[in-house]
Amino acid sequence: MALMLVKFDLKKRVKLAQSVWFMYWFAVLAGVLVFSMGLFFKIELRKRSELMDNNESHFLPNLLIFMGLIACGINAFGGKVCYDSLDPTKFAKWKPMLKAFLMFCVVFNALLFVTALLCFLMRIPFQFTLAEGLRNGMKYYKDTDTPGRCYMKRTLDLMQMEFRCCGNDNYRDWFEIQWVSNRYLDFSAKEVRDRIGSNVDGQYLMDGVPFSCCNPSSPRPCIQLQMTNNTAHYSYDHYTEELNVWKRGCRDALLSYYGGMMNTIGALVLLVIMLEIAVTIGMQYVNSSLSTLANPEDPESESEGWILEKTVKETFTDIMDKMKAMGKGGKVEEGAEAGVATVS
Repeated sequence: MALMLVKFDLKKRVKLAQSVWFMYWFAVLAGVLVFSMGLFFKIELRKRSELMDNNESHFLPNLLIFMGLIACGINAFGGKVCYDSLDPTKFAKWKPMLKAFLMFCVVFNALLFVTALLCFLMRIPFQFTLAEGLRNGMKYYKDTDTPGRCYMKRTLDLMQMEFRCCGNDNYRDWFEIQWVSNRYLDFSAKEVRDRIGSNVDGQYLMDGVPFSCCNPSSPRPCIQLQMTNNTAHYSYDHYTEELNVWKRGCRDALLSYYGGMMNTIGALVLLVIMLEIAVTIGMQYVNSSLSTLANPEDPESESEGWILEKTVKETFTDIMDKMKAMGKGGKVEEGAEAGVATVS
């Protein structure tokens, strides 16, 4: 027995074809939306590509762009088929390929669902990508004259001001690296020599952060240097005083920004999947209702439409039987070839 059997007359078939045609063009716009979201996500990643540890972070936006293009193509084709289904002579040329088209739509919906899942799951590896990328970027903050890293200082400063963050995990990450270029250090000064000499790596490390870490909303002037030295500033205790630099780490800030973006995209892709499933079911009804006309020469004759020609259990059993038959056929061919080789 067919699954969700529905009887159709000419009026119902026309109304069905028109409704599915209308839905298909909505699905084309949904494909454009998926493509646009992927493109927007890729552009946002490109803005801070220097802070990404690898190019794997672009896999998801590239996948969204690819899926969006495919969605536009298959939905435009489906809309054309629905439009031609109103004319039996035009529909006849599409009929032989509809079964393969519907199977492709099912596979596409499954891939679209995987894409939506990746939008939610990619947050975990993206976190490690950001952590390593920010750590490396901070090391090159001072290298404004090095080819390929000239803009790292500008990128980090803009990021810290835009996202109101400081360092990788927090502002203390800047204490662990030499972020002031040697060209701005006076090596004749005793303080500079002592600070370099006191470090095993011979670096100029200090308890300070770049000015881009400063919170402009703070009522007092920004204390960005000698942050742990209470005697260097009047009425200041770095243990109890409310610091006037951003306390939030940039990894957390960027992860929140990109993670929120991926969650939103994932939710929208799930809505697109619901629309794609609806148009796929509608196309199946159009195909089956036109294939079961009581009198193919009379367009006004009644017909039946369904989602599956058999029940889910029977359909699954048929698929498994076909797969087993294909497997046995392959074994028979291999045995025959082996027999021929033995005889020769």
